[in-house]
Amino acid sequence: MKRIYLGLGSNVEREKHLTAGLEALSALLGEIRCSAVFESAPVGIKSGPFFNLAVMAYTDLPLAELSLQLKHIEADNGRYAPDRKGLPLDIDILLYDDLVGDFNGLKLPRAEILHNAFVLWPLSLLAPDYVHPIAEKSLTDLWRDAEIAQSLLPVAFEWRGEPLTSAELLAVGASVTR
Repeated sequence: MKRIYLGLGSNVEREKHLTAGLEALSALLGEIRCSAVFESAPVGIKSGPFFNLAVMAYTDLPLAELSLQLKHIEADNGRYAPDRKGLPLDIDILLYDDLVGDFNGLKLPRAEILHNAFVLWPLSLLAPDYVHPIAEKSLTDLWRDAEIAQSLLPVAFEWRGEPLTSAELLAVGASVTR
């Protein structure tokens, strides 16, 4: 079984699409662990704000098959609809075990881990001691040392009746800019 980390984001009917994505991932992968959920401004596109989180799971799916299944989940949520507005559901493979390299256009670990707060902070909460295979630092250390000019706001979000964002994190009540 391979340990995988995924990044999820949505800026259209955010709660609906993230919940649908989590349900589909649970059906595909079995048990999943989720980070807190954050609201972030869009990066690289003009749109409304996103909700983002990270997910950890184990899979026996080969990388190419996992990528294909994730594209199906995105498609089921309108990602590739010709008339779509915004980004209903985006699922990125951030880490697949400790693979490093280019795998048919899929570069691992995903570069956004080191460049986007909306990826790094949730990932560091989910796997604080995981050592990034290229940076050779824990995700906690990478987040602590990050100099990323993006704002994130922890948001209340429940999945299957359980809060994903802790009360302590919500109590911060302000965005963090790195």
